[in-house]
Amino acid sequence: MTPSSPLRLALRLHHSISLPRFHLSFSSLSSSMSPAMEPQERPQVEASAPRSNDFSSDGVAHKSKVTVVGSGNWGSVAAKLLASNTLRLGSFHDEVRMWVYEETLTTGAKLTDVINSINENVKYLPGVKLGKNVVADPDLENAVKDANMLVFVTPHQFMEGICRKLVGKIKGNVEAISLIKGMEVKMEGPCMISSLISQQLGINCCVLMGANIANEIAMEKFSEATVGYRENRQIADKWVQLFSTPYFLVTAVQDVEGVELCGTLKNVVALAAGFVDGLEMGNNTKAAIMRIGLREMKAFSKLLFSSVKDTTFFESCGVADLITTCLGGRNRKVAEAFAKNGGKRSFDELEAEMLQGQKLQGVSTAREVYEVLSHRGWLELFPLFATVHEICIGHLPPSAIVEHRERRPRLSLLDGSPTQYC
Repeated sequence: MTPSSPLRLALRLHHSISLPRFHLSFSSLSSSMSPAMEPQERPQVEASAPRSNDFSSDGVAHKSKVTVVGSGNWGSVAAKLLASNTLRLGSFHDEVRMWVYEETLTTGAKLTDVINSINENVKYLPGVKLGKNVVADPDLENAVKDANMLVFVTPHQFMEGICRKLVGKIKGNVEAISLIKGMEVKMEGPCMISSLISQQLGINCCVLMGANIANEIAMEKFSEATVGYRENRQIADKWVQLFSTPYFLVTAVQDVEGVELCGTLKNVVALAAGFVDGLEMGNNTKAAIMRIGLREMKAFSKLLFSSVKDTTFFESCGVADLITTCLGGRNRKVAEAFAKNGGKRSFDELEAEMLQGQKLQGVSTAREVYEVLSHRGWLELFPLFATVHEICIGHLPPSAIVEHRERRPRLSLLDGSPTQYC
């Protein structure tokens, strides 16, 4: 497919035209929860002249410097995207530094040395050139010390430790974006990774989520993504500009929690889809599981954060990400193997065998979601989420994924004012 193909042109037109206002609602939720759909803001993705806040006090334009914190499959693809744009856009330093958790390869060589010598992450993204301006750095503090744009893309269970190491090490006007799909569960309730970054490091953090199978983007197959931001639209525009390429179309919505929860919860639904595939239940069953999963994703998100917008679920981060993850993601793949083995081989064992060092997010997220549901007394409202976790820990067989009774969320709960967490 070329950049001028009819499909690409149609997609660009779709994202540039303001649509008329109309109403959408899920049949399982009350109409009061489905406000009129608002036209989404679509930032320009082409290079533009620096804005006034892109200049230092002496009137000299300053350039933003980017560091990617993480170097797995998705982290390496993110570095490739960013590196192509920092060379093209005059408002960014050419170099993209990438923090690499140092590993010794079977050849005896250090992973960072190999990346820097052949411009390729041979362990997590073999066969793909990252860009000669990507520099791998095994020292976390050194990797971030001069950066004012930080891209976090590591397994979510490592983020609290990473943030602790960076406290006091980040200085100046720094912006962050999280590509991490997961959440932390604390005594006071669930905490989104973007909030963890903001609170521990004292910096603003946007999020980027979408229907993004990393290897397909690495091969430059067309894909979309969604940036979620809180208040500063200029910063959102800058992230959109930094990530957008002819094959990776990025748009922005003012809904950090909605975008982030979509990216987090879809992995739990993907496990359910994998169980269905492993038991050869067919496409009708899988479609039903995906529909129920999307409904639970939306209800859970709105219970936690009243600010979550219905329209977010129709962005790339929502239904599109759910579809692609349930069709081709690693969570679906490993869950299929789990079901084929009748649940007799653990996810830890299958992860080590099948993912070659990559980490599953769905199993730990299912556990964290279950903890929230149990603590809040919401288990009966989310039978699919609860069943996935109970299958993962061996309390139920994989076949139980279609044996639960779907119950509608109590509208009295959903109409109330949910507790806002970090």
